[in-house]
Amino acid sequence: MPPTPSDMEEEEIHFSNVITTFRNYAQYSLAANNRRRKDIYRLPHADQEVLEKLGYKQKLDEVDNAIRVNAEFVSQIVANPEIFGHDLQLDGDEGEDTSNGADHPGPAHSHPHAHSHPHASHTHTHSHGSHGAAGQRGKYKPTDFDMDKLRSTLKQFVRDWSEQGREERDACYKPMKDALVEHFSHVPPEERGKLRVLVPGAGLGRLAYDVASMGFACQGNEFSHYMLLASYLILNRTDSIGKYTIYPYVHSFSNVPSRKALLQPISIPDVLPSALPPGANFSLVAGDFEEVYGAEADPDEPQAGEWDAILTCFFLDTAKNIVNYLRIIHRILAPGGVWINLGPLLWHFENNNTNDTSVELDLEEVKALARTIGFELSTERTIDTPYVSNSEGMLSYIYHAAFWTATKI
Repeated sequence: MPPTPSDMEEEEIHFSNVITTFRNYAQYSLAANNRRRKDIYRLPHADQEVLEKLGYKQKLDEVDNAIRVNAEFVSQIVANPEIFGHDLQLDGDEGEDTSNGADHPGPAHSHPHAHSHPHASHTHTHSHGSHGAAGQRGKYKPTDFDMDKLRSTLKQFVRDWSEQGREERDACYKPMKDALVEHFSHVPPEERGKLRVLVPGAGLGRLAYDVASMGFACQGNEFSHYMLLASYLILNRTDSIGKYTIYPYVHSFSNVPSRKALLQPISIPDVLPSALPPGANFSLVAGDFEEVYGAEADPDEPQAGEWDAILTCFFLDTAKNIVNYLRIIHRILAPGGVWINLGPLLWHFENNNTNDTSVELDLEEVKALARTIGFELSTERTIDTPYVSNSEGMLSYIYHAAFWTATKI
């Protein structure tokens, strides 16, 4: 079903709000850090002197400086939002400029939806639904939830594009890439370009990039505008290893063992995004997985039976209706195609306040559903892995992630 004018306006409003969130990062984050300063002066004078000797106020100054560095990086992410084809109507005054001179461009203008780039092509496909967007145009004040998404995006850069994230990537991505190579071991490496691999929920694109680097024709799909804007910068506007430095851990002082851990600089990327093999086929498509690849997908790009492999990493639990997710995966796989999965079941829409449908199965039910729909599961095992955790922090959540390969019957 084609998008209605109301759908398109809703998405443009949401996208505009995301841009506003990025542009308000410095003001919001510096204000949050300044709260700590104010709290110092609410203490007895003797306690203030103790904290002064510990260098606590100096640490707050260092965090301010780190936030300003982050703000300069964040401003580059949204320097040209018009590449996503939205007719934006942004406020001229996005708040006081506290990002130490970071450039904030003015209103953007509509560009065509399809883009070709030397590193990866980004195609925008309309997606609508519950975005949490404002109901009408006007000055938007980012919420704590908005800012949390932005901070999570900074941490995602660590996972996908830094040397510090290698251990976490290896825990998740390596088993999936190994299973892909094993399944197609009969195909010579020089012929892998004939095999189409889809990575839905691609995030910042590293898994899809790695698969393309291995010679497969790979397409990533992502719904989040936070991830799409950030991946565009890293994949298409980054010309050197370690070009950017970010401080992703300065937003929370909880479970921090040292000032060094709090102020840990992260250099990204750890590889040159343009260094794909000659003739590599790598693309990213923006849009909701069910809309882009579902039964009502664009008739000009039929999907049924077109994918030789589908890699779902921390993706299944983003479903509102897991039955439809698995039906689509089965339908668009080629006969004998392989579905490789790794992830937990942290159902994203459980107990939501947006009245969205949410079907929440346990792991055994998900596996039984996959078999019912027409998959034969094999090499099932559990892989323990963190997700965007600070390796130097005092707290780390470990997922007992489910891994399997499945072939279409």
